[in-house]
Amino acid sequence: MTLIGMLHYRKKPHQVKKAFACASIAKMHDVEFVYFSYRAVDFALKKINGWVFHEGKWVERTMDFPDSIINISAPKTDYQSNIRKALKRNIPFISHSIGNKMSVYRKIEEGHLFSHFLIPTINVTAFDEVLSFLNKFTRLVIKPHSGSKGRSIHFITLMEEDKIRCVTGLDVTIFSIEEFKAFIQKLTAEQKYLLQPFIECKTKSGLNYDFRLHVQKNESGKWTVNLIYPRVSGNGRLTSNISSGGYRGELIPFLMEEFGDDYYNIKQLLEYFAVAFTTHFESLYENRSFDELGIDVAIDQNQRLWIYEVNWRPGSKNREFSVAKNLIPYARYVAESKRKKRKRRLQ
Repeated sequence: MTLIGMLHYRKKPHQVKKAFACASIAKMHDVEFVYFSYRAVDFALKKINGWVFHEGKWVERTMDFPDSIINISAPKTDYQSNIRKALKRNIPFISHSIGNKMSVYRKIEEGHLFSHFLIPTINVTAFDEVLSFLNKFTRLVIKPHSGSKGRSIHFITLMEEDKIRCVTGLDVTIFSIEEFKAFIQKLTAEQKYLLQPFIECKTKSGLNYDFRLHVQKNESGKWTVNLIYPRVSGNGRLTSNISSGGYRGELIPFLMEEFGDDYYNIKQLLEYFAVAFTTHFESLYENRSFDELGIDVAIDQNQRLWIYEVNWRPGSKNREFSVAKNLIPYARYVAESKRKKRKRRLQ
């Protein structure tokens, strides 16, 4: 029987909702499932001191090394990184990093096929470049290379008399040119940022929104759409991230309200784009595959689609079972594929 492991920095699975969801789905697929932390690995004996869900509760149990590993959390220490690297030498992990925002942008740009969906983007380096970009587009977004959940995003607008308006969350600041220069210098001293024109995507009632396209690999290793939903800003914010005060809507009622008779065409566009883009995007990475991605896109007033961002390990709060229904069969597919490759090498 295939044994799937879930590696996490938490010692116990009791507060990890995705662990319970995966354990439950694994039973439905006749697959063994073990949850374990970095310190639970015994390389000498090739054993794991983990947790299994048995008769309605988590029970500690020593298991063999799993056939594949669901790595849902990144290592937080050098020790954990070393354990992860040692495990990866022999056991396939199902999730792999796609890189930061700028490296992802360049991948798509170099891949050409979907580059026309990209928002023009530059690194925030010299202030003169920032000012030139601002004069060209008048409304910009500054975001960190490696940020998430809408944190540290600044919305910049060029106003009259060389004043510059900056919106960060709910805070609004008006800068002079010199004050804005100092602001940019402070930002870039802390971490790397990128700069984009602001693409306006608003509901009829004036709220900013985007679409999250959540795609996963299925039991055959093929990309499939898990869920597409609009994320609408709340509390006067310009970001639509749910973790930043936005909320998630239902796709079809939202499309009918915003696009009227065109709603079905927009729905088909989003569904087709989700799978076609993800298939192409994965092909841009040599010797690396992904299990799930979250693509954030906007549709402007001319019904042109724009790529905001591509995320690996996209959030799935309150949808753990929906995600696990694809996650477990795909982890089994990865394990079986590894076994078949090993068998062919031995023949």
